[in-house]
Amino acid sequence: MQNTIVKRDGSRVPFDKAKIVNAVSKAFHETMEIKERIIDRQSEVIANLVLIDLMSIEEPTVEQIQNLVEEKLMKLGFTQTARAYILYRAKHQEERSRKEEIMDVISGRFMEVTTKGKDSVVTKGSSGNANVDTEGAMGKMLSYGAETSKILALESIVSPKFAEAHRNGDVHIHDLDFYPTKTLTCCQIDLDKLFTGGFSTGHGFLREPNSIGSYAALAAIALQSNQNEQHGGQSIPMFDYYMAPGVLKTFKKEFKKFLGYGMEDLDGTDDAKTYEDFIAGQIGKIESIDFDPIALGIAKDVYDYKGSVDETCCEVMVSKAYDRAYKATDKATYQAMEGFVHNLNTMHSRAGAQVPFTSINYGTDTSPEGRMVIKNVLLATDAGLGNGETPIFPIQIFKLKEGVSFNDDDPNADLFDLACKVSAKRLFPNFSFLDSPFNLQYYKEGRPETEATYMGCRTRVIGNVAGEETVTGRGNLSFTSINMPRLAIKAKEMFPHDDDEKTRIAEFFDSLDEMMELVKNQLLERMAFQATAKVSNFSFLMGEGVWRGSEDLQKTDAVAEVIKQGTLSMGFIGLAETLVALVGEHHGQSEEAQKLGLDIISHMRQYCDNASKELGLNVTLLATPAEGLSGRFVRMDRERYGKIKGVTDKEWTTNSFHIPVGFDITAFDKIRKEAPYHALTNAGHISYIEMDGDAAKNVEAFKQIVKFEKECGMGYASINHPVDRDPVCGYVGIIDNECPCCGRKETETSEDGTPTIRFERIPRIKVG
Repeated sequence: MQNTIVKRDGSRVPFDKAKIVNAVSKAFHETMEIKERIIDRQSEVIANLVLIDLMSIEEPTVEQIQNLVEEKLMKLGFTQTARAYILYRAKHQEERSRKEEIMDVISGRFMEVTTKGKDSVVTKGSSGNANVDTEGAMGKMLSYGAETSKILALESIVSPKFAEAHRNGDVHIHDLDFYPTKTLTCCQIDLDKLFTGGFSTGHGFLREPNSIGSYAALAAIALQSNQNEQHGGQSIPMFDYYMAPGVLKTFKKEFKKFLGYGMEDLDGTDDAKTYEDFIAGQIGKIESIDFDPIALGIAKDVYDYKGSVDETCCEVMVSKAYDRAYKATDKATYQAMEGFVHNLNTMHSRAGAQVPFTSINYGTDTSPEGRMVIKNVLLATDAGLGNGETPIFPIQIFKLKEGVSFNDDDPNADLFDLACKVSAKRLFPNFSFLDSPFNLQYYKEGRPETEATYMGCRTRVIGNVAGEETVTGRGNLSFTSINMPRLAIKAKEMFPHDDDEKTRIAEFFDSLDEMMELVKNQLLERMAFQATAKVSNFSFLMGEGVWRGSEDLQKTDAVAEVIKQGTLSMGFIGLAETLVALVGEHHGQSEEAQKLGLDIISHMRQYCDNASKELGLNVTLLATPAEGLSGRFVRMDRERYGKIKGVTDKEWTTNSFHIPVGFDITAFDKIRKEAPYHALTNAGHISYIEMDGDAAKNVEAFKQIVKFEKECGMGYASINHPVDRDPVCGYVGIIDNECPCCGRKETETSEDGTPTIRFERIPRIKVG
């Protein structure tokens, strides 16, 4: 008789014949291959036969026992029951595998979070999202839930062929953990629409704001609320225009207040009543002014008084009140922008695990109110957070436009200068270029909602085959990226010789077409799944009319029709590695490779444009940010194909169409090479330029780089440089081992022998 058996995990448990009888009985009941009254007896017979064979095995395994059960059923002619038993066995194996995978994920995630220590930046990004705190309780919950949600999506929702392509590393379905929730990626929020009459967050109703302080506070709340209902980032496309009415409302209050103060000087005089009537009349005029420029509209209106009162005295009173009100409004606007920046770097979303991933676009409002907003959000960014830290959110994008801010005599030229100064110190703002032909085609003067804007590190949503081509109330639905270097590696293996180059490239394009077709169909499948969501699933995004068209829907309505305003994006990374595999050089090394690179991306864009026309949906091409994907693809390809020089010999795949980091090239040549790809990637793009040294000490050079990016036709660009900070004295700049401000050294120790506080260093972005 058997005493023990060996389980799959290697543990030993007492042998139990009843488990064999029970499993065989279930299989017989499913097939009814024999009469029910004899199932128990026949199951006992089969168990005994298995037991006889086991007597010759010292310590049988579970697998051996199950194999013997199948064998006995087949020998006795119970083929249907044997098949049912095999399926039953496979089902349990699948369930075990799922449990093991989940436990592997959780145990691996736990070890990753708890063993790397607080000083490791990696712990913050272990979830694949850099602004998730995976050390906190809610962050761990989010990480565990995310990984198990991916398993659920791949096994139960995504079609097998798409799931297999993702698992194999042929493609990468982004934000797979949010797939089961039916969320959309991102949205460009129309604050005017929300602020008019107020809005509800789902937990309480907020009145329409009436000062710049409340405008800024409600803007942060709107971003936070929307972040809880989408898996991507949130963007305000024209921050200056949205905040400007708040500045005017504040100014009106301050101007009335200071005009009233002027009456105090008249108490007891003969003209007191006359002046009182004059002031009352001016206050009435102020109330009737609707968004006129501060410096011209109000001042000119109140000066235009003719009557028996001393006009010079009146003008002095009004002028003083105006100056005081202007200063008070400017101060209030700075405080509002400071609060906005601080809020977005400290407030939480998604169960407290994540700071909202937010972006704001500004720079083209030339009204005094709008200019005051732009100036002060830049000054608040320059000042940094409470202890002088560089604020990471919101990602800020300064929009450049000829006639508005680009040229020296443009009305916002001074704000462009300030933006360069702040970015040279704090990394933000980035810069977008409205005059690039692919952005300019949508631009309509006087309609800022037609100004192309960007979200996060690159996303762009403006073209629209399903409606009006504006930015507000729209976003991306989902995106999936193709592993292009793998297609090139396969083509190289099939046609390895130098004289096979044309055939190799043709093979690559054929396989690229097949992969794009697969991705298109996968995006459509995901959209169909998202379309089954109801308004009630997104109480803020849809319930408050943030997404375009959703204001006309009821709670129980599906969102199928309105999400057509969004985009479906096909992405790619590793153009450089693709070119090396195909022709031996990347586009930074030769014009031949550059031409092929442009041919490849042009081909992909044409495919997306054709799909858009065919489907009546916005199918777009994305220059995918690398993030965690850059390591995933190259790791899988190195395991499969080995270490290939220039292709799989690094720890990452190069970001989108970028020239590889470390390649010796000037900033201007890099801009020239990468600029043409911006026009082709209509779902989003960015180029990074690395500056050595302290950029804050050479703002003019910084500005010239930005201007050159515009002249070369880029759409969106960022200049990276080292940013260090001494948390003791608050100095921000480049710090080697000694702080230039206070002379403190990082290697010094305190009197008790403990190391001094380390300098904070924000590294230059290498893969985006």
